[in-house]
Amino acid sequence: MQNILVVRTDRIGDVILTLPTVEALKSIFPNARVTMLVSGYTSTLVEGIAGTLLYTRDGKPRPFFEMLREIQNVHFDVVLVAFPHFRIALLLWLAGIPVRIGTGYRWYSFFFNKKIYEHRKTAEKHEAEYNLSLLKGLGHTVSSKPEAKIIISQQEKKTASDARQSLGISDTDRLVLLHPGSGSSARDWKPERFAQLAVELTKHGYQVVITGGKMEEALVHRVAHEAENGVKLFISTLNLKEFAAFIQTAKLFVANSTGPLHIAAAVGTPVIGFYPPVRVMSPKRWGPLTDKKTIFIPDPERCPRCKGGECQGNDCMDQISVHQVLEAATKLIHGN
Repeated sequence: MQNILVVRTDRIGDVILTLPTVEALKSIFPNARVTMLVSGYTSTLVEGIAGTLLYTRDGKPRPFFEMLREIQNVHFDVVLVAFPHFRIALLLWLAGIPVRIGTGYRWYSFFFNKKIYEHRKTAEKHEAEYNLSLLKGLGHTVSSKPEAKIIISQQEKKTASDARQSLGISDTDRLVLLHPGSGSSARDWKPERFAQLAVELTKHGYQVVITGGKMEEALVHRVAHEAENGVKLFISTLNLKEFAAFIQTAKLFVANSTGPLHIAAAVGTPVIGFYPPVRVMSPKRWGPLTDKKTIFIPDPERCPRCKGGECQGNDCMDQISVHQVLEAATKLIHGN
């Protein structure tokens, strides 16, 4: 049996967009054991899909030699590095993993003995497709459309139902979640637009909840306060799988380009996403893996600051009107 490691130690969306590679490995090598090296924060997303090794502890990288011993003890045959950096490349080389697949375009790429020559920064294809390209190092290619799924347990579904009840939202209420934060990963639709959208959705009979993590508490309170009219807020203290289960109960999830948008797509909730007209942040590379989506991208030629060049701010995102988003929301919720 082959023992395969997949490395993705960065953020939520990055891990989710690497899951198609894990599923492809399990399909190609049905007797293999597949493990992901991930941060502690994202590890629950992988539960039920692959084994996990934790790269971080309390938000910081674990001691180098502690990790080295752990990786050596597992005796991996192959490693695919979807998120490379020097420390990881050195770690995997010292661990003596026989087949080490990674980018050929870093100064430390000599630590990889199977190199993939693709510049991700050009955003010629989707991040999930770039990750699947690592399979070329094993002599395989995948032509099917990449999909990412998160496995939700019955206990996590109960936790999600309890979270709804705590907000005064029954299991039969039509819930729409608005997530105005992005962790500075992209240009954002403005908070006041989210507030205006919340008001309009409430008028149409939806229960609207503004969501965010602890670091986004001020933003969530701001949007909820501006919206008023019965709009609720939810500062999540759930782990990511429990939060995924909560998102799964919604009729729609609206967000900037951020990890929870990918969570929503992975649990089958229709999504609306806002993306800036910047190549490296484009939905062509970072779009959610679902057909149940509407993506809004401003026209850079109409931006007074960008003029089709490098983005200088959020002005272009103002092109996306609340009316447009409300119309798209109605169509997605009703399956039109």
